[in-house]
Amino acid sequence: MKKTILMISVMMAIAVSAMAQNMINEILAKRIDDVFGAVYNNPNEPGAAVIILQGKETVYSRCFGVADMDTKEPVTLETNFCIASVSKQFSAVALLQLVEEGKISLNDPLSKFFPEFQAPFFKDITLHHILSHTSGIPDARSRDDRNFVLYSTDVESVGYMKTLDHLNFQPGTQYEYINPTFQLIYQIVERVSGMPFETYMRDHVFLRADMEHCCYFEPNRKIPHMAHGYERDNNGMWKEYDYGEESFFATKADGALYCSISDFLRWEHALRDNRIWTAASKRLAYQPWVQIPRDANYGYQPYTGYGYGFFIQDYPGEPTHIYHLGDNGGFTIYAGKIPERDLIFLFFSTRPDINRLDLVNQVYHLLGFNF
Repeated sequence: MKKTILMISVMMAIAVSAMAQNMINEILAKRIDDVFGAVYNNPNEPGAAVIILQGKETVYSRCFGVADMDTKEPVTLETNFCIASVSKQFSAVALLQLVEEGKISLNDPLSKFFPEFQAPFFKDITLHHILSHTSGIPDARSRDDRNFVLYSTDVESVGYMKTLDHLNFQPGTQYEYINPTFQLIYQIVERVSGMPFETYMRDHVFLRADMEHCCYFEPNRKIPHMAHGYERDNNGMWKEYDYGEESFFATKADGALYCSISDFLRWEHALRDNRIWTAASKRLAYQPWVQIPRDANYGYQPYTGYGYGFFIQDYPGEPTHIYHLGDNGGFTIYAGKIPERDLIFLFFSTRPDINRLDLVNQVYHLLGFNF
C-alpha cells in the first residue's frame, strides 16, 4: 500500500513538473514570437522562417509572410531560401574532405592550383588563408560592365586574379572578408576531384547529409518552393531583388546555395555527428584563426573570430557560439548553434530591412545567454 502511494506521489510530481515546464516553454515561445512578430507583422509581405532546437526538443518554430510576392506562396520550413554566404561552410567542408583523403593540404599554395595566376605572391597564399579570410587578396573585380556584375560565374568572377599585381596585406597577418577567394574553391574542387563542382557537392556533401532538395542557383533551374528576395523601392513598394538585380548573385562556392530550414537541420546534424567530415576537420573549422577587428569590412561582433567558413564567438562566461551570416539580394540569413548546449538557431529572411543580429541577440537573451 505504501509503495503504491509512493508511486502515485512520484507520478503526480512528474506530471506537475511536466505541466510547469510546458507553461515555461509556452511563455518563452510567446516572448520569442513577440521579437519576430514585431517585424514580420504583415502576412502578405516578404517573410521569414525561424526554428530553435535544443537537443530533440523544438523550443520555437514559426514562419511569417510570403516566399513569392507574385504567387503569394507562404513561407514554410520547406521553403528554399538563397542562404548566401552561409554557403561558404559547404565549400569549406568540401576542401576539408579532400584534405582528409590526402589529395590536398591546407598548406598548399594557390599557385599549385592556378598556374595561370602570374604574381609570385600566389606562392605565399595557402588554402588556409582563403578559408580564413586572411589571404590579403583584394576584391578588385571590375564593376564597369553591368552584365558582368549581374551574371558572372565563379570562374569569370575571379578572372582578375590572373593579372593581379598587389595584395592588401601580407597573407596570414590580418582579416578581410571577401567573396572571390571562396569562389576559387569552385575550381579547386573541380581540378582536384576531376568532377564538376556541382556534382561533387551533390554526391559528397549534400546527399551524405540527406539533403535531397539542396541545390545551387542556375538561371534556368526550377527550384521547388523557391523564395525570392525583396527590397522596398522609393515608393515603399516591394520589388524583387535577387538574380538580375543583385551584384554577383549567382556565384556558387561563396553564396548561391538554395536550402530550406528542414534541409539545413539535416546539415547541422550531419556536422554534429561527423557524418560528412572527421572530428579533426571539425576542430579545424571551428577554430578562430583570426580575430575580427571592430573596423572589419564584414562580420564584427565582440570576441569573435573566423574559422573555416564559420564565425566563432567566445564571449566571456558564455559557451562558444558558432554561426554564419548571409546577405545576397533581399535574402538575410542567420545560421547559428551552441554545441555545448546542443542548441541550433536558424533564421532565414527574404527582406534586408531588418537588424538581424539585434533580433538574434534578443532571442539569445531570452534563452539565458549574453552575447
